[in-house]
Amino acid sequence: MASIEFKLFAPYNKGAALVGSFSDWEEIPMEKDDKGYFRTQVELKDGEYQYKFRVQTKSWFFEPDEWVDVNDPYATDIDNPTQNCVVRVKDGQRITDTYVWQNDDKDLPPDHALVIYEMHVGDFSGGEDDPYERGKYKHVIEKLDYLCDLGINAIELMPVKEYPGDYSWGYNPRYFFATESSYGTTEGLKRLVDECHARGIRIIMDGIYNHSEAESPLTQIDHDYWYHHSPRDPDNNWGPEFNYEHYDENLDIKPAWQFIGDTVRFWVQEYHIDGIRFDAARQIANYDFMHWIVEEAKKTAGSKPFYNIAEHIPETTSITNFDGPMDGCWHDSFYHCVLEHICGDTFDLERLKDVIDCKRQGFLGATNVVNYLTNHDHNHVMAELAERDIFDEAAFKRAKLGAAILMTAVGVPLIWMGEEFGEFKHKTIDQAKIDWTLLQHENNQGLLNYYKGLIDLRKHNHALYTENIEFFYENAEDRVLAYTRWNDEGSRVVVVANFSDSFRAGYTIPHFPENGTWHEWTGDYDIEAGDNQMMMDLPEYEAKVFVWH
Repeated sequence: MASIEFKLFAPYNKGAALVGSFSDWEEIPMEKDDKGYFRTQVELKDGEYQYKFRVQTKSWFFEPDEWVDVNDPYATDIDNPTQNCVVRVKDGQRITDTYVWQNDDKDLPPDHALVIYEMHVGDFSGGEDDPYERGKYKHVIEKLDYLCDLGINAIELMPVKEYPGDYSWGYNPRYFFATESSYGTTEGLKRLVDECHARGIRIIMDGIYNHSEAESPLTQIDHDYWYHHSPRDPDNNWGPEFNYEHYDENLDIKPAWQFIGDTVRFWVQEYHIDGIRFDAARQIANYDFMHWIVEEAKKTAGSKPFYNIAEHIPETTSITNFDGPMDGCWHDSFYHCVLEHICGDTFDLERLKDVIDCKRQGFLGATNVVNYLTNHDHNHVMAELAERDIFDEAAFKRAKLGAAILMTAVGVPLIWMGEEFGEFKHKTIDQAKIDWTLLQHENNQGLLNYYKGLIDLRKHNHALYTENIEFFYENAEDRVLAYTRWNDEGSRVVVVANFSDSFRAGYTIPHFPENGTWHEWTGDYDIEAGDNQMMMDLPEYEAKVFVWH
């Protein structure tokens, strides 16, 4: 038997008690200390127990000081059927689980070398024969060889914190320290992270720090201590919003900072994650807090690379430049601009140049933006093309053009799951399993191979890791744009893109950066440049990618 402490931070609540399987659900009284914690000790043998707190609430939507049952805001596991907290005791200590890490010594790629794959665990894989089976962590592990073959070296997991019900995108987190039970156990998630690290793949976690789900425990204990009383922007409201401005003078703490700081440190320590995507940063709207939380995450991660990405829509350079809190941000203008151009909706050279070279928009470097053709918030590119009656060969050509721009623009590329082989689903918050059977078709396999080739080029030609870019030819009438990327070690890449529906035969590109032999990467052939120009055939909606020998 060991004495295990249970504590609940509820500084302005009158009373609290503990109930659990270890007490036959009878109340065990708790005493409040001068730091605002209710505490009690329970003698427990090694094993697994369920528990809850009972507290006199301060939340305005209950009767004053009404007794309510709440789960531990710091619970590391929730039993799904009963919705009770789970506590595990081993060797007289509280533990999350008994997982033993195997691959902490493996080298992981730096931020500038990342190719990120965004995935929803439940929809990514598992039961290819059954479109309704929910994917689990173990099914992602089964697909890691596929992702390695594609060239992915970072996975951005849509939120995996415990949410109510069995299917959700995860942006309604109820418990911030517990993992979503429908995807597997806490050990299952750790094994996934460990298996990724074994293959040199980093794990970036989607972090929801703007809001929580309405019945999250802190809302029930003392709503206005941690949250804003009501939404500040009702049109962009997804649940009670953390109040990062609230300072408790009596205890000299900022309650929301304390709670989110604890959860971020916990995830970095317990799950060995390698980065965080901060959802709804524009709504968080507190750069002081963001500076601090990014520092906390990096301090906890120690010497390993850790990438902090803001989702701030529309994007702003202030969140990531000299004094900005984040390392990078989602580059939403890239998505909007490139999609319109590959769909043929518009042609605007200056806008195209702005998103391909984010420095023109005021960003400083290659890791300051994360570029994408689509993500979970948007339709797949194939769905957008279909809405414009563009199908089959023509659609795949344009998808490839988008991929070529994505992989050669300044910034870190991100692929939304299935995009690499032409998944064509519209955005939905309902279950939408990836259709892996599409890979039986020649066009889909061809697109996948195209992506593999471009990702391989990024890895081997470090010109694409730099901020260096020059637009050396543009013709608005022909809708042709050419740019070059280079580094100081002599690597060079030239991209010539035709955004028109005309096949341009024997097209001459002047001011070519270097005379001599170039290798066209997508078609695998050599071609000569002379007299500072190169002549080529430029098919409609296609990009040629030339690599200097």
